[in-house]
Amino acid sequence: MPDPSLLLLMLALLAVIGAFAGVLAGLLGVGGGIVLVPAFFYAFSTLGYGGPQLMQVCLATSLATIVVTSVRSVMSHNKKGAVDWDILKGWAPGIVIGAIIGVLVAAALRSIVLQAIFGGLALVIGLYMGLGKAHWRLAQAMPTGFKRAIYSPVVGFLSVLMGIGGGSFGVPLMSLHAVPIHRAVATAAGFGVLIAAPSTIGFLTVGIDPATRPPFTLGAVNIPAFLIVIAMTLLTAPLGVKLAHSLDPKPLKRVFAVFLILVALNMLRKVFLA
Repeated sequence: MPDPSLLLLMLALLAVIGAFAGVLAGLLGVGGGIVLVPAFFYAFSTLGYGGPQLMQVCLATSLATIVVTSVRSVMSHNKKGAVDWDILKGWAPGIVIGAIIGVLVAAALRSIVLQAIFGGLALVIGLYMGLGKAHWRLAQAMPTGFKRAIYSPVVGFLSVLMGIGGGSFGVPLMSLHAVPIHRAVATAAGFGVLIAAPSTIGFLTVGIDPATRPPFTLGAVNIPAFLIVIAMTLLTAPLGVKLAHSLDPKPLKRVFAVFLILVALNMLRKVFLA
């Protein structure tokens, strides 16, 4: 058993992380994973849990929480008729295949490599959030045929390597292909289910060295982190939604973009100094 005081500190840190992720999700509509993965990494590292597989634990635990939050989000959006089921059905096979490949690759990589991947991709996402324009377009309709067969596994694959759901890649992708933003956000929640469900099952089979993993970790999923973050997110997401209705989200998204860029650069700094 771990030191009780250390365990209590871990539980307290996870509660703060979950609360913060929930508010951001409700306020800005961003996926929790983009916050949870670096937060888990810094929390577990600070508590002395490291090793070459720490990022696998962070990715897996983040994806496990996304299963719950994405299902809840899809159900909520579907009641309003906002989910584009044609897009979701067409993209589902490729996304699931990409997610499964992502688990296999992530399980074989060292934590420092996954840190570099997360930092690099988070930097790109942060720059897009900060500098992207609503009128930017690549095409007037979502890709089909060969293009969809290429894009859909890439979305699933990259999302798993970052431990995120469908929002960070799915919403920009759909927006750039002329899907209205409310429909893009709703459909991307469905992407999150397709990414997180198979990848979480896969990560539950990944062996993590007992000497370096946080306590009560099943496969690569840390159970206390999963439970606490889900509970806190369900409590604080409605607060974020209320704030979103009383505040202008556009400047807040710019602020979050700067925050995300700084997190990404710090992650990359740790990689280069390792």
